[in-house]
Amino acid sequence: MTISNSTNSFLSEAKSLVLDNITNEQFGVSELAEKMNVSRSSLLRKIKKQTSLSASQFIREIRLQKAHALLLDTELTASEIAFEVGFSNPSYFTKCYREYFGYPPGETKTRKEQVTFKEYSNKEETEEVKVKNKNLNSNIVIITILSIIAIIYFFKERGLSNEEKQIKVKSVAFLPFKNLSEDNSNLYFINGIMESSLSNLQKIEDLRVISRTSTEKYRNNPKTVREIAEELQVNYLIEGSGQKMGDEVLVSIQLIDANSDNPIWSEQYRYQLIDVFELQNTIAKKIAFAIEANVTTKELELINKKPTENVIAYDFYLKGIENQNEQSEAGLQKAILNFEKAIEEDSEYANAYAQIAICYYYLDNNKIKKQYLDKLNTYADNALLYDSTSELPLIAKALYYINTTEYNLAIPYLEKALDYNPNASSVILILSDLYARVVPDTHKYLTYSLKGMKLNIAANDSISKSFIYLNLSNALVQNGFAKEALKYIEESLKYNPENQYSSYLKNFIDYANKKDLNSLREKMLIEWRKDTTRADITQELAKTYYFQEDYENALVYYEKYIHILSTHKIDLYPAENIKIAYTYKKLGFSDKAEKYLSKYKDYLEKDESIYREASLAMLYLYENKPDKAIDAYDKFSLQDGFQYWILLFLEEDPLVESLSTHPKYDEVFQKIKDRFWENHNSLKKSLKEQELI
Repeated sequence: MTISNSTNSFLSEAKSLVLDNITNEQFGVSELAEKMNVSRSSLLRKIKKQTSLSASQFIREIRLQKAHALLLDTELTASEIAFEVGFSNPSYFTKCYREYFGYPPGETKTRKEQVTFKEYSNKEETEEVKVKNKNLNSNIVIITILSIIAIIYFFKERGLSNEEKQIKVKSVAFLPFKNLSEDNSNLYFINGIMESSLSNLQKIEDLRVISRTSTEKYRNNPKTVREIAEELQVNYLIEGSGQKMGDEVLVSIQLIDANSDNPIWSEQYRYQLIDVFELQNTIAKKIAFAIEANVTTKELELINKKPTENVIAYDFYLKGIENQNEQSEAGLQKAILNFEKAIEEDSEYANAYAQIAICYYYLDNNKIKKQYLDKLNTYADNALLYDSTSELPLIAKALYYINTTEYNLAIPYLEKALDYNPNASSVILILSDLYARVVPDTHKYLTYSLKGMKLNIAANDSISKSFIYLNLSNALVQNGFAKEALKYIEESLKYNPENQYSSYLKNFIDYANKKDLNSLREKMLIEWRKDTTRADITQELAKTYYFQEDYENALVYYEKYIHILSTHKIDLYPAENIKIAYTYKKLGFSDKAEKYLSKYKDYLEKDESIYREASLAMLYLYENKPDKAIDAYDKFSLQDGFQYWILLFLEEDPLVESLSTHPKYDEVFQKIKDRFWENHNSLKKSLKEQELI
């Protein structure tokens, strides 16, 4: 049954309430029942009795009928109308519309004069017509079902359906806008419009939006659209130009399908400066609609939110951003002055407070003595006071905690920032680094490394790219993706063959793939000869001899390692002290063995990591307490997120080998392996779902 303009007061009220909330995709059965002051079950029963429809079908038909009217009476596109009637997914809207009316939204106007079997009507039907329509509908349903079965069979035999073949990754990059103003000093304003429009698009999780830093190098670059798109690995590019003339701004913009090199949408805008936010929001929404991105109600609200009502304040803010992008101390100081002027015009301008905090973070960055911690914290708190639902205030507060080395406090702010801007590449790269170094979590380390590479890899020179690929390769191998890690470590060496950290890691990745200790030892010896002062390589080389129970050579390199630590007055890799102690013990140096055993025990007292039980097990093995060791490993087998290196080298250790005759050895060590690979498979599934691998 199709909903008509019934005189039934219950249905009329229900329909009116749905129409009042038509743009809200979250307005469903429960919300309608609440508005009508009836129980959900009562609403379901009444609608079913009077329309033969379920309540959700009732709501959907009202949305589709409204969409039909808008398609006939307005110039809005189908994607825009989808959002107007509460569908966040334009593709799903098209599917529902086609099922309901028998043709896609794009054909609505051409069929205006045609009468369809589901057309909205005010006329009463005679019983004879109702019977005929009922029979007609039954026949249509049968034919439709048979057609669907045939189509499914046809495409099943041939792999992907046409719809699946047409799916394109929704990836987009803004190329730098051209300033057409007569006054070149207006470049900051045109850049600001581009960057703000980009920032709005970044709020849409269904899109992959490349960072501004990745595209800036194409400002005066002669490369073709296809060449740029291939380098950035995107399917869509946005080109634009603009000029500021008095109290007006003119912008021309076009969205290009990179595969065909053809514009699929273009527009010219002439806006008053006081309406500049509406212009930026419109650009972002039009692009999202053209790409058919899935935009949630929350994301639309974030896009439509104005950062300030004061255009003068916004003008100072854009000048500050331009200064900040100079990436120099002088530029940061000038940026602070402009952001302060923005605050003078609007004392509640949250983003201006946040940007000042961010400037102070960079002024203190890499300095042992922090001069601006108090200012950073004050401005970050003010930013959060005026807006806690945007990414910049959250980033500012996180940077304060990073500068105070309270990393566990920084992470929640950074992850919350991604709720408001899932494409924030700077946040993703910071999280990747934190999870790699200071708050170890192998799964999150890899996830954020992959996201960061997709959003920001093109922004970097060859040296930087080499280190980004090195970082990603390390994250992959730590999670057991040894073959994939090899691919990216080779990319790292391709961009910088002199990157010794990459050649060093490649040796271990080769071992992960081939399990050849002799080969690893020889390769590490070559690396060590390149730089005999590196503590990391020296202790790794010593360890390869230790694993092969060649204690004499192990001691040679362990003592070189000890000398390096002593010379530089540093204490690296305290977990290695148990191996050093055991090496001394095997060679009869009991006093030195006790010294390093004591160092190891000191390390254990402070160890709160996920590896604590495995480290305790090593102590128990040294002390010849196999039952305690096996219990400790049993507890360790419950841990998540430990590195693949543990699995690769655990049973190579001579101390662990002494446990191999224990009756519970096979069971416990299999549990450790099973735990790792279960987590590996779970992570792999998650990364595929996120289209990261």
